[in-house]
Amino acid sequence: MAQDSGTRTLISHAQLSRGRGRVIYWTLLAVVVAGFTLVFLGPLYWMVTGALKSGQEIAQTPPTLFPQDPQWQNYADAWNNLDLAKLLFNTFYYAAGAVLFQLVFDTAAAYALSKLRPIFGNVILGAMLATLMIPAMVLIVPQYVTVIDLPILHINLLDSPFAIWLPLVANAFNIFLLKRFFDSIPEDLIAAALMDGATPLRTLWSIILPMSRPILGVVSIFAVTAVWKDFLWPKLVMPSPETRTVSVGIYAFAGGTPMNVVIAASVIAAIPTVIIFLVFQRNIMSGLTTGSLKG
Repeated sequence: MAQDSGTRTLISHAQLSRGRGRVIYWTLLAVVVAGFTLVFLGPLYWMVTGALKSGQEIAQTPPTLFPQDPQWQNYADAWNNLDLAKLLFNTFYYAAGAVLFQLVFDTAAAYALSKLRPIFGNVILGAMLATLMIPAMVLIVPQYVTVIDLPILHINLLDSPFAIWLPLVANAFNIFLLKRFFDSIPEDLIAAALMDGATPLRTLWSIILPMSRPILGVVSIFAVTAVWKDFLWPKLVMPSPETRTVSVGIYAFAGGTPMNVVIAASVIAAIPTVIIFLVFQRNIMSGLTTGSLKG
């Protein structure tokens, strides 16, 4: 890295300016960038091209780099045979509910911990953050027992969207992320709102939320991707074919479906999340890096 004024780095500016140092630096940089690009884009390329191969070609060893005879019909077969329209609709529905529940309850919890500061608030926050140390697989059994017999109400939530929505609401990471953002909002704004007679709820709605659009967008994207990529939990709580998510549905049909058609279905299922990332990547970065307000 080049050396700025007052900054000491591993490689000085003089070394980078020399012919040999410059060649070595740019060569290493190109190798590292190419390596990471191959690691991240290689599986995507294999998936997209594999969906265009015939059944015999995709099972061929060694595999072919390009499809010899692209089979575009694989995508139509995947859409029709696996009923992807229904699976995608179910997943969109669950994702939309997860976003709504997380924005309402996680935002309320983060606002209370950040601005209302209840008694033992730090203890509650510490207890929530401690749950991040628990492996997700350890929580599967107690969560499943809770879902099949909801305490107090004694309701079975299997094949109900609440079986997916309720566990996602208890997201300590999102609450901590929102709280840290709310902490960066000046207390002078809150004090001015209170002097004008605004209630805490009015302050949240009129001041906090409009200023928190970047981080709310990040939480929404996290909620969508969490639902979209999850497999084990929807498989347990959504046993009916009518309520399956796209990942569970593709797995259920994979046994009697040609591999190239299954891969085509996977490509179709991945398209929405890729589009969401490409469209909102700027919001993701701004929401994660914004930590203070400049006035």
